[in-house]
Amino acid sequence: MGKKASIDGSVMIARNDDTFLPLTPQAFIMHPANNHQEKMLTSTQNGFKAQLPKQALRYQATPNVEVDEKGLYEESGINSANVAMSATESVYGNPQALAHDPLVADGMAEDTLQTMVLPYIKSAKEGVERLGQLIKQYGSPEGNGVLFADQNEAWYMEIVTGHHWVASRIPDDAYVIMANQVAQEQIDFNDPDQFMWSDGLLEFVETYHLNPDKDGWNFRHIFGTSTEKDRHYNTPRVWFGQRYLNPEIEQEPTSSNLPFICRATRKISVEDVEYILSSHYNETVYDPLGNGPEADKTRFRPISMNRTQNSHVLQLRNDVAPAQSAIFWLCFGVPAFTPYVPFFANATDTDPSYAVTPLHADDASAYWMYRKLSVLVEAHYSQFVEQDIDYLTAAKEQFRQHLQVTDDGATGLTDEALTAFLTERNHQIVADMRVATTDLIHTLFEKGLTLSKLTFNMDKNL
Repeated sequence: MGKKASIDGSVMIARNDDTFLPLTPQAFIMHPANNHQEKMLTSTQNGFKAQLPKQALRYQATPNVEVDEKGLYEESGINSANVAMSATESVYGNPQALAHDPLVADGMAEDTLQTMVLPYIKSAKEGVERLGQLIKQYGSPEGNGVLFADQNEAWYMEIVTGHHWVASRIPDDAYVIMANQVAQEQIDFNDPDQFMWSDGLLEFVETYHLNPDKDGWNFRHIFGTSTEKDRHYNTPRVWFGQRYLNPEIEQEPTSSNLPFICRATRKISVEDVEYILSSHYNETVYDPLGNGPEADKTRFRPISMNRTQNSHVLQLRNDVAPAQSAIFWLCFGVPAFTPYVPFFANATDTDPSYAVTPLHADDASAYWMYRKLSVLVEAHYSQFVEQDIDYLTAAKEQFRQHLQVTDDGATGLTDEALTAFLTERNHQIVADMRVATTDLIHTLFEKGLTLSKLTFNMDKNL
């Protein structure tokens, strides 16, 4: 969303990082800046190889633990230039377009994309430019939607064939919600400040007669899909998010014509974004955890899922000094049940409980702590959900207080002293949440012992 769409003037991008498996453990790490010798990046997934530039900015990342088997996938982060990037949202080009510009099997895929781009950009638009150049050079083996933001603007870029893409600057007063489907619509090729595109795109579309519309140039219609699968897997999620932010607009969850650019009738907060990302068609008949008809409860793919490995909101604030502007709100576990913990991006490291995640469950890492909480709550949802909601509500209040105290305490601090202070405050919120979360897990565990079906009551002596 743009800065005039948010309640506090922030620019925000956000995404759920879903995998094919319920468990693909991730860590949250900080890469230091470096000007070392160039090194080669090699994908363990498709053999892609590329030389990394010599100089790299400090940046955050949320990589997989099983790099060799499942790939690096650094996925999301903010660099020291206050540029945020989230990559990627899988999208699919249609067969007509792909027939004439096929995907490149050993091209640059999602597993290496973040690593190839985020450490080397100093604005959101520069991120689009660099990624576009890399796609031109190496090609893409898949369709991807990529989000960029800085303190001034947000951009959304869709790579739809082996070499073709379009990116839109999100208007300052607007928001956009996308699922795993090409979303951009009208593109103005006379306005390079608001739109960017791959070389030869117009000629490609004209040569192969790809535009089905009598009038206009709609990127979604030309390169996207509109299938039965989309209307069960994708459009309902967009519908729910738009319904939450614009409840006055009547739309159907299976509509193929949901708008790309939207404007809410109110200002949007971080908590609003978190609600959408953590939702499962709440208060509708489509809620898998609700009381609707069984056929409706399983009709659509929910937003929050058991295979969501992390959910994040990357916020660039404009009401504080740039050195403390950037906040990474990170949710490990299933977002429906676990909190979005705020981390200042201007830090030297991440807490060991986030930086070190073992492959199998333990009692030390944040990833596994929040996964445990998720399993407990969902297992006895009707009995545990109210306590979980109370915990999440208290956490949101605590996070707001934490940010305010930190912003106040940062007054007068600069350079290394400020970075050290923000780093320490990141560690403090982790420690506080470990206490609160462990207490809740223990409480629910004890309560769960009373819910067993292996019981039989006669009298107090038997």
